[in-house]
Amino acid sequence: MTGRASTAPGRRVKRALGQAWKRLSQGESGSLPVVLGLVLLWAVFQWLNGNFFSPRNLSNLSVDIVGTGLIAVGIVFVLLIGEIDLSVGSVSGLAAAVFAVLNVNEGLPEWLALVIAVLAGALIGALHGFFFARFGVPAFVITLAGLLAWNGLTLYLLGQSGTINLDDQGLVAKLTSYYFHDIAAAYGLAALGAAVFFLTACRDRWRRKAAAMPYRPLREIAVRTGLIAAVAFAAAYVLNQFQGLPLALLIFVVLVAALDVLLRRTPYGRRVYALGGGVEAARRAGVRVAWVRVSVLTVSGTMAALGGLFLASRITSVGQPSTSGILVLNAIAAAVIGGTSLFGGHGRTWCAVLGMLVIQSISSGMALLSIQSALQFMITGGVLLAAVVLDSVSRRSQKSRGRA
Repeated sequence: MTGRASTAPGRRVKRALGQAWKRLSQGESGSLPVVLGLVLLWAVFQWLNGNFFSPRNLSNLSVDIVGTGLIAVGIVFVLLIGEIDLSVGSVSGLAAAVFAVLNVNEGLPEWLALVIAVLAGALIGALHGFFFARFGVPAFVITLAGLLAWNGLTLYLLGQSGTINLDDQGLVAKLTSYYFHDIAAAYGLAALGAAVFFLTACRDRWRRKAAAMPYRPLREIAVRTGLIAAVAFAAAYVLNQFQGLPLALLIFVVLVAALDVLLRRTPYGRRVYALGGGVEAARRAGVRVAWVRVSVLTVSGTMAALGGLFLASRITSVGQPSTSGILVLNAIAAAVIGGTSLFGGHGRTWCAVLGMLVIQSISSGMALLSIQSALQFMITGGVLLAAVVLDSVSRRSQKSRGRA
């Protein structure tokens, strides 16, 4: 009796490892490679410079990922239908310029100027989507034209000075400078995140079980929740060692979670994934292809505008869009490195978070080591290439087994 009981956990572990290996061999690696790569990256930088894991550096890292991370989340929506948006860097700069001109030059209240700037990004995205859906012009070409046009409009709005300084005590500036110093804020967010994950997983388990579909064992859900809670509370502890929970990180996490729910748990999200799986199949299934195309580019434009405001908040100024090319490349790289497929139909908003952590960790580690940015670009390019190759191999493996 005792011998059988003692071998039961061993069998369960062996079975779990076997299932995991089976998923990996079928190309269903999920986020595991990027998570392992991120852990390895952090370990190397910590070994080379002991300040990498300092509370100050990790807190700054958590704020630095927000601006480009929001843009990358919008890119995820476009990649899911197998398209690309090259205009997000220019749109983010234009939104920041619109805000600066309206607030600083014209004297509009910050909240109103902010709303108008975000709406401008949404309108631009909808315009791109209209030309894409109505005339069949490739999204690549439309957004490339947008990249040039919106860059020019930004330069025009900024005028001869080329730079507008923002109020360093204003609403936009506080987006990245305000911290919740009470330790309960960070720990509360960690507890809420773990609780929401556990309740959502249990609800899915109950629904799948009621429908006689495969479902996760309760023990596996508990283990996953424990791992998420451990990471969340460790992050909260580190943040509280510096200045507390950054407002920027709180907004970022809430937006990413809300958009993840939109993608994975609503009819709209299912239509986006269906369109990424094949246009003709989606159309025959009753998906309004034109509407979905317009909507994802609208989301991309909106998130680009939000990201641009956070980037402007970080430096409390709006300048000439000389870095918009690097910005769009980093945003696309973040989405792809995090696990979003370039071929469409596969990815989550959290992919952008993982990808941005990789890119910003490289940047932060290089800065601590006083290494020139040229090497940073080369390393990021290598990581991006590895992610695309893994995505291609995974897709080919799934096709060979009739799963894609």
